[in-house]
Amino acid sequence: MIYTLNRNMECFLGCDSGYDEADIVLYGAPFDGTTSYRPGTRFGPRAIRGESYGIETYSPYQDRDLADLRVMDSGDLELPIGDVQATLEAICARARGILSDGKLPLMLGGEHLVTLPAVRAAQQAYPDLSIVHFDAHADLRDDYLGVKLSHACALRRCWEILGDGRIFQFGIRSGDRAEFEFAAQGHVAMRRFDFEWLDVTLEALRGKPVYLTIDLDVLDPSAFPGTGTPEPGGVPFLELLRASTKVAREANVVGCDLVELSPPYDPSGISTAVGCKLTREILLSLKGGNAS
Repeated sequence: MIYTLNRNMECFLGCDSGYDEADIVLYGAPFDGTTSYRPGTRFGPRAIRGESYGIETYSPYQDRDLADLRVMDSGDLELPIGDVQATLEAICARARGILSDGKLPLMLGGEHLVTLPAVRAAQQAYPDLSIVHFDAHADLRDDYLGVKLSHACALRRCWEILGDGRIFQFGIRSGDRAEFEFAAQGHVAMRRFDFEWLDVTLEALRGKPVYLTIDLDVLDPSAFPGTGTPEPGGVPFLELLRASTKVAREANVVGCDLVELSPPYDPSGISTAVGCKLTREILLSLKGGNAS
């Protein structure tokens, strides 16, 4: 499957390789149709692209430069807002196409439900897939107000695809009692509040295919207020940066996403800048981002 770079489209800084030569392909999933509190995450991918020009391609954290990688930004999907099933099918098709061409997809959301079809595509390519999940919320509800396709249920739907022992959650500090009981029954491995056990988890996952999903509200709202469901008590930026790049660098990551940036709730632009910088650092850490 071939995607062409539209020169009239603003791409993420330094991600202007052609599709054939790219090792990593970015795409946006601008969807917030099941948001349970404050909408606006549909504007996240475009904001991250536009504001990426406020940072550099070079990372002093890693001494690496996006200019030395082969990354393509294929733009946002045109999603039928109001039709959840068609939206999920379009995301799955894009992720599946990128994976079938031997490339690594990195999706910019959008609300967290967009992770479900990306995981479905990755599991079809890698049947023994596991998920590393950073989030304030467990997202393990069986339904939200009777609806099973909700961003509050995203990881529960992923569990239905992968089964027990394949989902590893970190930073969780919000959910209803049933979600925490579900995790305690051994269906998923949940670490509350922080990233302790991440080293042990990565050792257990060594060599196995991993999908990394980062809900940016794992950050404390003082560092990241621009999200639809802010939860006080989160991790600081540098802690998330270290954990995210560690997974991207050490695990066999075959797909990745960053979700739940809602730019309208942070007119200062700080939250979008956080999303930009984290996207850059993950791109530079992924094993798929080989030097040209």
